[in-house]
Amino acid sequence: MAKDMTLMWGSGSPPCWRVMIALEEKGLQGYNSKQLSFEKGEHKGKEVLAINPRGQLPAFKHGNIVLNESYGACLYLEEQFKNQGNKLTPENKAEVALMYQRMFEGLTLFDKIKQSLFYDRFVPENERHDSAKKRNAEGLKEEIKIWEGYLQATGPYLAGKSFSLADVIIFPVIAFLFRFGLNEEHFPKLAAYHNTVKDRPSVKNTWPSNWKDSPGTDALKDL
Repeated sequence: MAKDMTLMWGSGSPPCWRVMIALEEKGLQGYNSKQLSFEKGEHKGKEVLAINPRGQLPAFKHGNIVLNESYGACLYLEEQFKNQGNKLTPENKAEVALMYQRMFEGLTLFDKIKQSLFYDRFVPENERHDSAKKRNAEGLKEEIKIWEGYLQATGPYLAGKSFSLADVIIFPVIAFLFRFGLNEEHFPKLAAYHNTVKDRPSVKNTWPSNWKDSPGTDALKDL
């Protein structure tokens, strides 16, 4: 089954990483893995564009089925291989609802991260304002506090007692925060969650290679 799958991905990208974790969790090792370089613009190459006209990663194909949205790919893998590998959907309907809620709230978290961390990249120099940077940082801080509260209330995982699709999808974003220096003392529940999940085999086996070889930054240390 996995031999019919191709995943084109870039190291350190949370959307790419979550699909890799899902494949590991479902026991689908042996897929055709193609690591591409964002820095070299390889995600804009013909091979990617042939299945993803936006030239974005991940680009995932299973036989003739193409799924380039990471949420869709993870949901597809869980649905199509529900009896293989680890079950990623809770039995309890309340936890299923919570799983979906957290999954899609993750879009807001990642958006807040991009607004704060990559403000200078996306806003032309003559349009930048310190007040906007500060507002974005405060917005990210408030969003992270919400997730800290979620783990305080439900833990140890995002949808309750079991590792689920919510964790597959959101953990790479949480890891991204700590990669950029989020202070563990300021957010102890998130830190405990991060330190627990990072030792899960599917996460360890797919940990971004460029993160292993280079230190992170301290951009969020004072948040």
